[in-house]
Amino acid sequence: MNDAGDTDPQPELPTWSLDDLYSGQEAPELTADLEWLRAEIANFRTAYEGRLVQLNGAGLAAAIRAFEAISERLGRVLSYVDLLRAGDINDTAIGRFAQTTREQVTDISTEILFFTLELNRIDDDVLERKMADPEAAPYAPWVRDTRVFRNHQLSDDLEKLLHEKIVTGRNAWIRLFNETMSDMCFEVDGKENTLDEILNLLNATEGETRKSAGYALGRGLINNIRTLTLITNTLAKDKEIEDQWRGYPNPVSYRNLANHVEDEVITALVGSVRHSFGELSHRYYRLKARWFGVDQLDWWDRNAPIPGDNDRRYSWNEARELVLDAYRGFAPEISEIAGRFFAESWIDALPRRGKAPGAFSHPTVPSVHPYVLVNHHGHARDVMTLAHELGHGVHQVLAAGQGALMAETPLTLAETASVFGEMLTFRAMLARETDTECRRVLLAGKVEDMINTVVRQVAFHQFETLVHTERVGGELSAERLGDIWVEVQEESLGPALRLDDNYRPFWAYIPHFIHAPFYVYAYAFGDCLVNSLYGVFARGHDGFQQKYLDLLRAGGTLRLRELLAPFSLDASDPEFWKRGLSVISGFIDELEGAS
Repeated sequence: MNDAGDTDPQPELPTWSLDDLYSGQEAPELTADLEWLRAEIANFRTAYEGRLVQLNGAGLAAAIRAFEAISERLGRVLSYVDLLRAGDINDTAIGRFAQTTREQVTDISTEILFFTLELNRIDDDVLERKMADPEAAPYAPWVRDTRVFRNHQLSDDLEKLLHEKIVTGRNAWIRLFNETMSDMCFEVDGKENTLDEILNLLNATEGETRKSAGYALGRGLINNIRTLTLITNTLAKDKEIEDQWRGYPNPVSYRNLANHVEDEVITALVGSVRHSFGELSHRYYRLKARWFGVDQLDWWDRNAPIPGDNDRRYSWNEARELVLDAYRGFAPEISEIAGRFFAESWIDALPRRGKAPGAFSHPTVPSVHPYVLVNHHGHARDVMTLAHELGHGVHQVLAAGQGALMAETPLTLAETASVFGEMLTFRAMLARETDTECRRVLLAGKVEDMINTVVRQVAFHQFETLVHTERVGGELSAERLGDIWVEVQEESLGPALRLDDNYRPFWAYIPHFIHAPFYVYAYAFGDCLVNSLYGVFARGHDGFQQKYLDLLRAGGTLRLRELLAPFSLDASDPEFWKRGLSVISGFIDELEGAS
């Protein structure tokens, strides 16, 4: 891939090596780990089942350490399966291997379910005395977070049944969705495109290309709409049934509990963003329509390069150096960690047929390292995506010291380092740009990314809420799903965007709706949080970098209030969210002033 600004042939885009997990599907280490798990879990069950309440603090600590070691090994196996599958969803042999291995892991891990169920049945005062032991005390955050689900816990037999059936239930429907999306081809100008490629064409310079890409995506979704509608309805019903059994009051309640936030907090966040639609997305798209000399933009032009954008492309080397330099200017340690992803083959950046679309950073397990997947096409947005995912990766590396049980953060905090990394990279790119028009292009791109992160994700959240609520009354048709989609899109995008019937099926390709219901609000949460956090940094807060590194190293051991306290921030204050949204509004002010 050659691009402007780099006349030398581009080096081959990297693909990752999974050897640090396992050298292959037939690796003896993989077989040995599965055998170790069977034996270790059998011993664990013999030693601890039915006895947790009788253990003293040191004994409980020993049990938790053994449970953590088992969890780490299980995570290693499943991480390898996930990453191998993401590299080529179309490979049927990999698909069979992944399904067989997941079934083995489910069978094995069923035998350890008793541990957290039994832990949650211990009375608070009894457990408090055990956790006061110096050996047990370090695990207090994990015990705290495990016990938040105790009021929604079912009988042991039901928990075991749900766990065993997941491979033929929810996970099977997710697999069907992934394989359906991966098998789709979208034809534009005689060329067949993958989903990732067709989404990239929606950012093309030529308007006809964007229109053709949008219509091709719509046709592809319509051709598969019966399957995608069935998947959506089935998973929504499946969630409703389990939520009812567990006693969750709202469809979003489980996610909020897992994220350690109350339903009311997310209601307030969503309400604040929806109240700001007019000031943010509606105003920006009016401005963009004016740049294009029209009253309304067609939906396929929503992410179109603005007039004056020369479609600047960034080679992989340029993207790497931009991100690493931006990170280095903030904190050399962060840049050094991010650099390892490039040097040690922890990144897969090559777009190809069968590869998972989009981007992610998979944390794997603390004893190994994260892996980053991106699809690099060379746009400025791809540089931002690389910065985002490396932010996740750095966070995961720093938090690994907390161990397998406490390294993971709730979703609301998981987006902090990624969005902060984007902001660092954007500010660095903007600072080095002297041309007024190029600065305007960069600023408009950042505003669009922030609107996509905040406004669009809250609209996605609204779509999920309406779908899950209405699904209680019966199965939803593809037409009704399209109605809900258009309703929330019109509200969030505003009158400067023209939507037509070809846009109606676009709900069907959003993977978060399938993979992780109600995940999406975490992006808006994270963006607003980072905007406030970055403001503290920009004002020269004393010791900010070290406090930020401490925040990342904490993993899941601290709650949001504790993490933000060193920066004198309070997310329960409505002004906190207003400050975050005002950053986007301020950028739009700047663009309006330059127009």
